[in-house]
Amino acid sequence: MAIRVISGTAKGRKLKLVPGDTTRPIMDRVKENLFNLVSADYVHNNRWLDLFGGTGSVGIEALSRGAAHVTFVDKSRTAIRVIRDNLIATQLSDKATIRQADAFQFLEKPNETPFDVVYIAPPQYHGMWVGAMIGVEQALDQFVASDGIVIVQIDPKEYMEMTLTKLKLYKQRTYGTTMLCFYERV
Repeated sequence: MAIRVISGTAKGRKLKLVPGDTTRPIMDRVKENLFNLVSADYVHNNRWLDLFGGTGSVGIEALSRGAAHVTFVDKSRTAIRVIRDNLIATQLSDKATIRQADAFQFLEKPNETPFDVVYIAPPQYHGMWVGAMIGVEQALDQFVASDGIVIVQIDPKEYMEMTLTKLKLYKQRTYGTTMLCFYERV
């Protein structure tokens, strides 16, 4: 399987994958649909947080399409190396911050500037997306801009309705074994 940058300044560049089966990179077709669903207002000159970064594919796509900055977070040293290599290959390193950290611990630390888009794509079948959503909601003002959104990428089998008080589901799409859930402030 190969993944690539679909559009923008790094269009067509192939991205490295994280070896093994610890990550599940987003397929190009799903990534293209994701960016078709996210208005350009959420990409151009905006700040993204790519939690559980994996290959960095989604954050790199955002940078290629004009995002101002992306912070990538992953606890795997191998994933961090792949993200770094992919940023170098796409010549987008200068617009990125890479943090080797546990996503849940990252959400517990103070954050000075909220993100316009928080993208959550954790390992499958561990319910980690629920914990990440709770973490984001608990520190909402620190992590999500007042008009920002949160996007979750999961397997449809993992989806469950959550009782959130500050975020609400406003859009949901399924592409085979990938579901995208879009949340905004209440």
